[in-house]
Amino acid sequence: MATQSDTIEGFGQVSRRAGIIFRYLLMGATMFGIVTLAILLVYVANDALQPLTADPGWYLVFFATLVAPATLVGAYLARTNLDALKLGALVVGTLAVTLMFSGGAAILFVDIVPPLVSLSYAVGLVVPFAAVVLMTKYEDQIPFTVRVAATGAIFFLSLFGIPGYYHSIPEMVQKIPVVPTEWVIVTFLLGGGVSVVVGLYFARLRENTRAGVVAGVAALAATGLFAVSGLFTGVNPTALAVVTAGAFVPTAAYAGGAALTREHERVGLLFAAVVIFGALVGAVAVDVLGFAGPQSWVDWQFLTSSHSGTAENAGLYPAIGGSILLMITVAALSFPLGVGAAVYLEEYAPDNVFTRFIDVNISNLAGVPSVVYGLLGLGVFVTYLGQATGTVLIGGATLALLILPIVIISSREAIRSVPSDMRQASYGMGATRWQTVKNVVLPEAFPGILTGTILALGRAIGETAPLIMIGAPNVLFSLPTELSSKVSAMPLQVYAWSSLFASEDFYTKAVPAGVVVLLAVLLAMNSVAIVLRNKFESES
Repeated sequence: MATQSDTIEGFGQVSRRAGIIFRYLLMGATMFGIVTLAILLVYVANDALQPLTADPGWYLVFFATLVAPATLVGAYLARTNLDALKLGALVVGTLAVTLMFSGGAAILFVDIVPPLVSLSYAVGLVVPFAAVVLMTKYEDQIPFTVRVAATGAIFFLSLFGIPGYYHSIPEMVQKIPVVPTEWVIVTFLLGGGVSVVVGLYFARLRENTRAGVVAGVAALAATGLFAVSGLFTGVNPTALAVVTAGAFVPTAAYAGGAALTREHERVGLLFAAVVIFGALVGAVAVDVLGFAGPQSWVDWQFLTSSHSGTAENAGLYPAIGGSILLMITVAALSFPLGVGAAVYLEEYAPDNVFTRFIDVNISNLAGVPSVVYGLLGLGVFVTYLGQATGTVLIGGATLALLILPIVIISSREAIRSVPSDMRQASYGMGATRWQTVKNVVLPEAFPGILTGTILALGRAIGETAPLIMIGAPNVLFSLPTELSSKVSAMPLQVYAWSSLFASEDFYTKAVPAGVVVLLAVLLAMNSVAIVLRNKFESES
């Protein structure tokens, strides 16, 4: 055993004192960074939310209905059953995050993409997918090359058709003379998809097909009932259908599944119920009693209005919609390319000078400043290919180039973490390399791939420099509706408020509010990645 200061040959001097000092120095540096960041965030949040402007009665009501009951229940669970408390907190967090994302989906379905267009493309995808499933069933009788060619041809003809000869399926669906109302389409399209997932989830939990059918029908019925309630309450029924299918139903399904399968922890659902119902009761009580809440700049008007010359009337709505379209484009471009490149480099590429050169360049590209990718997008897409500046497609392609190295690196690490024994077992069963990759490697690596992709998207959604370089407008007054439409984004809008419209009002009102909204989205995306990583790590 080493004493206070011993010397070991070939290793040097071993000192406990030096190790203790080094540990506390690291702890001090970490705490300094955390405290400094917390002070900055509190300062910005105070400007945006203005919590001290609320009536004392408002605080008293929420203390009585939310804070005190949640603290008591949480303290009891923390002492008696910490896992149950974690379950309850996860249900609350799931509801908060899914509400945020389903709100973005509501923007997409209500104001950007008409529900009939979504339905037409859904039908257009169902037909080729059914054909692919049918061909897979007879894959032993159909050559691989024929299957690949037929799959590509079916998808192309279904989605795009042949101009002048054959209309695509989406075009034919959109020309139907009589169509359901928008909320009915969304209820059956989005609510139906979620209900299928919920049904499969409960069928697997209960090992009973009937239980799955009942759960799926209940999920679809709940979506429809909430949408119908919008017709009587004045709330947009299409938006209600989206929020119900995207937030309420998945959260309720997760809580119900936990109640059925986690007997020791399901008491934690009491904590979730106290928080959710306490917040609702508090909101109703302050409205009835007439207590004014904080005069926050992050309110419904800010989230649903476009830019204005005055900070009090300025809103972030077109920028939020633009960020949503950009992230969809980025994910569609970067995910298949990044994962495909990772699979090739890890499973197929030979170990030679050329592949090592590629490895070094991918690692270097991951650290290149974002403004360089903006210049690349400007030079390639705008100057060389002659595309219009600042559109959804060009912005998405530029941001996809930015995160592509990150997606490749994270996907390669996830693929590399799959034990080689699993590959060898697959080969020993007579599987080909492609079958091994498809059935063994990718399913095992998918959680890590998904986590890395979400974190990469979190970086892309906060970038401003690439969008400035490709000529994206700083301010838009309407939502983009096509890939060729001009697009702005949340960080670009905040940048415009802090530079082009620099004034005391914008600095203390609109800019902090925009920063808080952007940080909330980033934290929500990162929390999803963390939860997925922890879930699959615990299962492995």
